[in-house]
Amino acid sequence: MNGKIKSVAVYCGHQMGNDPEYARDARKIGELLARNKMTLVFGGGNVGLMGTVASAALENGGTVIGISTTHVVSLQEPAHEGIDVKVVDGLSKRKEEMYDLSDAFVILPGGIGTLDEMTDIMTKQQVGESCKPIYMMNTAKYWEIFGQVMTHMQSEGFMPNPDTYNLHVVNTPDELIERLINGNDLVTTC
Repeated sequence: MNGKIKSVAVYCGHQMGNDPEYARDARKIGELLARNKMTLVFGGGNVGLMGTVASAALENGGTVIGISTTHVVSLQEPAHEGIDVKVVDGLSKRKEEMYDLSDAFVILPGGIGTLDEMTDIMTKQQVGESCKPIYMMNTAKYWEIFGQVMTHMQSEGFMPNPDTYNLHVVNTPDELIERLINGNDLVTTC
């Protein structure tokens, strides 16, 4: 056990996406988190990349915590079998719960919800409310366009220096787990 990062929130799509690499990396990340005794905190669903990462963690003996919302439950989106899913009122509360339960954040490919969750943490970092590391899993170069957008925002004077954020781009699940294990990205003060 690494002794530093004990729990990791994984934000990702509730769809599978078009590239099979997305599911492959999600599965590998769930497996590696479990094998390294890191708790997976996720959105609680049993579909898409979200379900894939949770299933892989469970299949490898991992601890998994799901956080969903009353609205999602009312839409009858299936909760992941084999875990207790905590149901909270609204997305803001869900993000807060996931933030509080996690030492680090991994952003897999996803849509608007995934982007919202990532930028919420980045905003906390920008205003000095968070130092927890964020890892963008750049599977199949998925997040490269977001990097270009950030560069554009900075060059136009709307975004501070990228060093403001404890944000790291990783290209493989093995690179990700190595960074999580060594804990060098943990910052004690903002």
